[in-house]
Amino acid sequence: MATVFTKIINGELPGRFVYQDDDVVAFLTIEPMTPGHTLVVPRAEIDQWQNIEPAVFAKVMEVAQLIGKAVTKAFGADRAGLIIAGLEVPHLHVHVFPARELSDFGFANVDRNPSPESLDDAQARIIAALAELS
Repeated sequence: MATVFTKIINGELPGRFVYQDDDVVAFLTIEPMTPGHTLVVPRAEIDQWQNIEPAVFAKVMEVAQLIGKAVTKAFGADRAGLIIAGLEVPHLHVHVFPARELSDFGFANVDRNPSPESLDDAQARIIAALAELS
C-alpha cells in the first residue's frame, strides 16, 4: 500500500511542492513546527534512512541542505533545523525548518491547523528564495 507521501508525490493527494527532481521532492508539511517547515522525501518508498542507497541518501541530504539555505533566507532565520524522525510515516523524510531557538525543534509544538494562506505564503517565499539561490 502506497504511503501518504507517495500519494502526494503521485498527485493523488494535494501537496505544496517547493522542489522536484527525478529522485527527490520537497513539500511543506501540513503541521509545521515553524513557518516554512519542509519535508525532503525520496520518490522511492524507503522506510528507514539507514536502508537507503548511499547515492540516493546523499541526494536527499543535498536537497535538504539547499532547502535549509532557502528557508533561512525566506524567513530571516540564522539557522535551519534538520530532523530525521521516521515515526510518523513509513517513508523516509527529512524535516527542514527555520530555527531560532531550541524549542523550535519540538514536534509537540507543531501548528496542527495552519491557515491555507500561511502555507501558500511559505511555499511562495521558499520558491522565491530557491530562485535567488540558483
